[in-house]
Amino acid sequence: MQVILLDKVVNLGNLGDVVKVKDGYARNFLIPNKKARRATDAAIAEFEVRRADLEKAASERLSAAQAQGEKLNGLTVQISQKAGVDGRLFGSVTNADIAEALTKQGFPVEKAQVRLPQGPLKVVGDHPVTVSLHTDVLSDVTVSVLGEHA
Repeated sequence: MQVILLDKVVNLGNLGDVVKVKDGYARNFLIPNKKARRATDAAIAEFEVRRADLEKAASERLSAAQAQGEKLNGLTVQISQKAGVDGRLFGSVTNADIAEALTKQGFPVEKAQVRLPQGPLKVVGDHPVTVSLHTDVLSDVTVSVLGEHA
């Protein structure tokens, strides 16, 4: 399916690009999330009329994400979990736990924005975590997992 991108999408393209994607990806993700639109002649003509407004909105989102990223860089978040004597957790610290802790500290973050490449954190200690505020803005946060002995 041919779609026109209304926002920058990672590994796909920038605002205004007409790209060919699988039908399911377009129907289930891109179009419902308002990241793309079916690339008909009418849609392309309408996009060209609205291009300046969309580019302005995208640059405002980027600058807001960069400002939040500056504040977030180098931040340390402490999360307490029950742990055994050897420092292993009963359970784990997930991206939802980290997003909730950041939101409590005044940085509203969605759980999908927290990147845990090795999966959930399962041991006590400091762990580097990346927060993706925008496709171009990545912030590094340290998550300090503290063990509570039962």
